[in-house]
Amino acid sequence: MSDTRQGSRRGPLPPFAVILGTNEIASAVAVHLFWAGHGVVLSHDPMPPVIRRRMAFHDALYDDAANVAGVVAGRAETSIEVRDRLTAGAGVTVTELGLLDLIVIGAIDILVDARMHKYEVTPDLRRLGRLAVGVGPGFSSGFNCDVAVETRPGLAGRVIAHGSTEPPDGVPSSLGGQLAARFARAEVAGRWHTAIEIGTRVYKDFIVGYLGGTPVRAPFDGFVRGVARDGTEVPQGVKLLEIDPRGRTASWTGIDARAGAIAKGVVRALARHKAARRLSTPQVHLIK
Repeated sequence: MSDTRQGSRRGPLPPFAVILGTNEIASAVAVHLFWAGHGVVLSHDPMPPVIRRRMAFHDALYDDAANVAGVVAGRAETSIEVRDRLTAGAGVTVTELGLLDLIVIGAIDILVDARMHKYEVTPDLRRLGRLAVGVGPGFSSGFNCDVAVETRPGLAGRVIAHGSTEPPDGVPSSLGGQLAARFARAEVAGRWHTAIEIGTRVYKDFIVGYLGGTPVRAPFDGFVRGVARDGTEVPQGVKLLEIDPRGRTASWTGIDARAGAIAKGVVRALARHKAARRLSTPQVHLIK
């Protein structure tokens, strides 16, 4: 074992943030918490598949380069490797380890569920970290999280200290005037194959990939903004592909406005929580 590795283990653990999910929203939250001085670990969840991979740290799971807004990510397979990366301050960490494996590393300062399981029952995250934040539909402050953050377009980033986030309405935000039409979904369950890179310019009916043996085509002209990773086994109904129709203003990297607003909401929730804890802590005054 190298001296560098031994030294990283002896170092102090920074404020520890665990984010459930490796999608673009989870990654935006990771970037903002990293900027705020946290050691950040993203725990991979396989569903739904991540398609906006150039806006996310997801591909670090496969040892591919992953850089969002200047912050880099690396993969860790064991809790020891996670702790080594945290104490070394080596960017953010992406892992397939679950929450139960990460809890043993140290007290979690903030736990964020950003998996965006819109139509599934969400677990009660309270008491698993000093602050548990639920992002998006299915969360209710004081019921299954300490505080929730809204993700619906127009409300994204709103901190909800009392009450629930908005339920999913099935209507995506507009991008270049396109709503649901810019996505291609899996019509059946199967294995997805594609050789197309994000950022590639495509034209209407261009074959972007194959689900099983069935071709999946671009719905209109534009740039590939998101595409599920080649070889992914997908269930019916999930998004495989997103096309950005905006021409020269198309974008597929970095943090977009919605994800950035959500991430800032999580940081605000943490700041309010810490301020409330300071106010509730008894002050000791020495009498001279």
